[in-house]
Amino acid sequence: MKHTRGIRLEPWQRAVVVTRPGRLLRGLFHSDGCRTTNRVRAVLADGSVREYSYPRWFFDNTSEGIMRLAEGALDLLGIAHRRARRTCPSVARADAVAELDAAIGPKT
Repeated sequence: MKHTRGIRLEPWQRAVVVTRPGRLLRGLFHSDGCRTTNRVRAVLADGSVREYSYPRWFFDNTSEGIMRLAEGALDLLGIAHRRARRTCPSVARADAVAELDAAIGPKT
């Protein structure tokens, strides 16, 4: 199965990723990712309801090697992220979403 194969970059590929991590992220997020508006509705302790929304990027891939490459590239750019689940890194902080938007451009 494709997702169980090891992912190993050759030295020249590593050099490209280190110098241009946004290009790798653009390919990954534009192929297996999405930018969405996350909508939240929370009932507070006093019974009132708070609703808010915010932009968010998701990337989903079952290959742990691909996940590590994506997270490494996000780290190189200093973009905050966390895994929403085992196969899905998420970029959700407003400043991080803006940085990723600038790095990879709109999804077309």
